[in-house]
Amino acid sequence: MLAPTGDLVAAARKERGAVGAFNVITIEHAEAIVAGAEAAGLPVILQVSENAVRFHHGRLAPIAAAARSIAEAAEVAVALHLDHVEDDELLAQAAANGFGSVMYDASRLPYAENVAATAGAVRRCRAAGLWVESELGEIGGKGGAHARGARTDPDEARAYVAATGVDALAVAVGSSHAMTTRSAKLDHDLIARLAAAVPVPLVLHGSSGVPDEELSAAVRGGMAKINIGTALNTAFTGTVRDALGDQPDLVDPRRYLASARTAMATTVEAALRVLQSGVIPA
Repeated sequence: MLAPTGDLVAAARKERGAVGAFNVITIEHAEAIVAGAEAAGLPVILQVSENAVRFHHGRLAPIAAAARSIAEAAEVAVALHLDHVEDDELLAQAAANGFGSVMYDASRLPYAENVAATAGAVRRCRAAGLWVESELGEIGGKGGAHARGARTDPDEARAYVAATGVDALAVAVGSSHAMTTRSAKLDHDLIARLAAAVPVPLVLHGSSGVPDEELSAAVRGGMAKINIGTALNTAFTGTVRDALGDQPDLVDPRRYLASARTAMATTVEAALRVLQSGVIPA
């Protein structure tokens, strides 16, 4: 069933847990994410990034329609989220294509420009009924908030949330995008200080590179939305590579995409159970 992103994040935060948000590139990704969530019996967020839209020839509507159809037929609550949006034209298409939320990304801009751009995006998104996530950028230089070594300052985060009016804040606490090894070490003291400093839910980007025990501790510390993308692609590509290696004459894509989809679903189910394990009694 299709559900608003804000409702899923609020419910997870109330239970002192986190909701998993997984990146969709193909229809198989969306099917796998929902299958994994149904197996775990837990809600989930389908995320379509601006990069994924670019892969689909810059057209949001086809992949959005597929994701929405899959979400509506799901046995668990599923939200649609448009992720890492920098293009204002794409941002304007979110609500009409069924998305309940967006992550507006001005993190590459200097602080004052990030604040101004994000505050403007929030006003436009609110008028369209969208829940808005953002991240505090230029902490770690040109790579944005999640450049290696970057960290979010709690006082700056408090001021940023107040100035922009965002509904959730992605923070830099030791994870990085596109990690293929699970070796990230999170700053749990900083997570606690950030949770105390800002009134909105915290979001962890780059979670594919974070070990299970670190993710559980991050949830206990206050992370309410956990973004995972590369782990699905690792499962997908590894399965396809093995299938084609074992059967070099294989030409029917259904033969290897089915197993790749199953591998991604297994990855999603396992990740959601880890996030659930981080929940502690209120």
